[in-house]
Amino acid sequence: MGENREYLTQSANDGSINISEDVVVTIASGAISEVEGVGDMMTSMTEQLTEQFMGKKPTRGIRIEVNNGEITLDIYLTVKYGFTIPETAAKVQDAVMNAVETMTGFSVKAVNVHVGGISFN
Repeated sequence: MGENREYLTQSANDGSINISEDVVVTIASGAISEVEGVGDMMTSMTEQLTEQFMGKKPTRGIRIEVNNGEITLDIYLTVKYGFTIPETAAKVQDAVMNAVETMTGFSVKAVNVHVGGISFN
């Protein structure tokens, strides 16, 4: 875990705390799964090829960027048929922001939700 990922570091009096970006992705994924109306997470062609040829698990539609101690997440998903897209996306933004900030202590600058389709499941 974390072979090609960076670590978020918080300095403390007794040393430092290092949190892998994979952990942040897992927290975000868990928060997204709790939001009613979310269909599936989307993977890009690059993620699919990476999984197939490199044997690495893709991040399943979540990209993370850390800049000056602030986290920006890009979420790629589908919304279930019958749910309002803007309302569902806003719920995803709130859930991810709250979960990541609460569990890591880092500030989340933005959660960008990209809806790529409608799910009929």
